[in-house]
Amino acid sequence: VSHGQSARRGVRMAASGVPSSGRGSAAVVQDDAKRSADAPVSDQVLDLQPPRGTRDFYPAEMRTRNWLFDHWRAMSMLHGFEEYDAPVMESEALYIRKAGEEVTQQLYNFADKQDRRMALRPEMTPSLARMVLAQRGSLPLPLKWFSIPQCWRYERTTRGRRREHYQWNMDIWGVPSVDAEAELLAAATGFCARVGLGPQDVGIRLSSRKALSELMAAMGVPDDLFTRACVIVDKLDKIGKDAVRDQLVEIGVDAPVCEKLFSVLGTDSLEGLEAILGEDSQAVGELR
Repeated sequence: VSHGQSARRGVRMAASGVPSSGRGSAAVVQDDAKRSADAPVSDQVLDLQPPRGTRDFYPAEMRTRNWLFDHWRAMSMLHGFEEYDAPVMESEALYIRKAGEEVTQQLYNFADKQDRRMALRPEMTPSLARMVLAQRGSLPLPLKWFSIPQCWRYERTTRGRRREHYQWNMDIWGVPSVDAEAELLAAATGFCARVGLGPQDVGIRLSSRKALSELMAAMGVPDDLFTRACVIVDKLDKIGKDAVRDQLVEIGVDAPVCEKLFSVLGTDSLEGLEAILGEDSQAVGELR
């Protein structure tokens, strides 16, 4: 669950682990020796596997997927969220505005037959923002919307991580307080309980931009580096400390500050965070 500085709050739950038949990290090509780059398409041997990083859903697997999606929908509606959807293909410009972020380098992008730059959506938030802005004068706030989009990213496939996946998104617009986060957490934990997942199976991590802002300010990190630093820190679990440290140093954060930041990010209690940020910390007060 992310707590940003805007009035939009969101929670994401990916379904990349849903069992299915598909191509994993190794490409499977039948009779590859018979293929030729110069051969007409009609003369090539048909590869019966789905494109690399994607998957098929046979009836048994579709039943599992529907079971999961039905629980997501039921929990969303129980908390008063309305379902929406958007095209899986959007204008490329919708995503390249976030230049510098990982998603920019992982787009499935192409030019259509009229030479317009298009992309398969790598995430749902830009489409959601486009839809809300398109009718900003007529949509009553707060908005409570959910979706289960199929998303695409051109990246190296690994076990449990493919180039396409579905995820459960819940977003609240127009509630500036942390009440929105509390409701999103209630829905997420309610789903886990509904399908038999407990604390021994699932952990929840809270991310607070306000806490990170207070922390970086106390460490002397300039305000103009904050947004870029947040994007890098968000990758910590995925790429590790060494890579994050290198990227932070590259944008101008001193190495000793990086080490102190890593130490603080390892804090696992509000008391520990309060000891670092102080009793008057607004971020700690909101998290409480």
